[in-house]
Amino acid sequence: MTLGKFAPLHRGHQRVIEHACKQTDHVIVVVYDAPETTRVPLPVRAGWIRDLYPEVEVLEAWDGPTVVGSTPEIMRRHEEYLLKILGGRTISHFFCSEFYGEHVSKALGALDCRVDEARSRVPISGSTIRDDPFLHRRFLAPEVYRDLVARVVFLGAPSTGKTTIARALARLHQTQWMPEYGREYWEAHQRDRRLTPEQLVDIAEGHLEREDALILDADRFLFVDTNATTTFMFAQWYHGQAHPRLARLADQCVQRYDLAFLCDDDLPYEDTWDRSGLAHRTIFQKQIRADLQRRRIPFLTLRGPLDARIEGVQRVLRGFDRHAPLGDWLRGQVGPPP
Repeated sequence: MTLGKFAPLHRGHQRVIEHACKQTDHVIVVVYDAPETTRVPLPVRAGWIRDLYPEVEVLEAWDGPTVVGSTPEIMRRHEEYLLKILGGRTISHFFCSEFYGEHVSKALGALDCRVDEARSRVPISGSTIRDDPFLHRRFLAPEVYRDLVARVVFLGAPSTGKTTIARALARLHQTQWMPEYGREYWEAHQRDRRLTPEQLVDIAEGHLEREDALILDADRFLFVDTNATTTFMFAQWYHGQAHPRLARLADQCVQRYDLAFLCDDDLPYEDTWDRSGLAHRTIFQKQIRADLQRRRIPFLTLRGPLDARIEGVQRVLRGFDRHAPLGDWLRGQVGPPP
């Protein structure tokens, strides 16, 4: 057995788990709820371990003691809780890299197995990572780091400023932004200004692959120019229906993005060769808004010139934490959202 808050799960924790897996035939990982340490929910932290180590049994310690220390009372509280959550099961080895290895292993009747207690192999701690996840992201698995970055998507009809604002905000926050892959793909593959239903699936999948790669180099926010719901709407516009795979990818957008902004069509229309005209933009904008409402995706509308739109987004992002309770975030707002 091993245990921890895993706030967040880092390479040092993984070394302990992997060492345990090599030395024993069954590993139990106890993950503590830790609201005083991190806003990342317990199921998310437990999910990291389940995803990376499906052979491991994960126990979620929702009511475990949160106080840390080496006094007899504190040690006894932890020992009694672990014995309770294990329900009488025998533990042969207890793995950790902390001071509590001695008293916990003794209480469990297990071998005291310390792994890199001096932090010489993996010189990092959870508190150091929490101070600056981006700086220390090399100590985090991709599955973990992606959960620490908020995906902010900008939607809207053509010529509503999505690209401009995503690029500008990435520059302001010194982070990454995801350009609209569909434009690049369309320019390379269109025939008579059309794409097949299967090609539209390629756009959605290619966009997601690039987005998942970029997020690993993003600091707090990844700004995204459109998503699969837009590609879905293009499929409806051109073919009257969407490929089932594309429809599933569009449905996943409900959970994939943390904030959605609809860029209004009150900007002057840029009539370039690859666009279908002002009338088309007006209708398409109405359809995109209706699709967001149908999917019950919360969104904020950005109106006016670019500087006003950027300030509106900045106001929303101020103090935003993708794992924080909504009330905590709203209390940090200055003025009404756009």
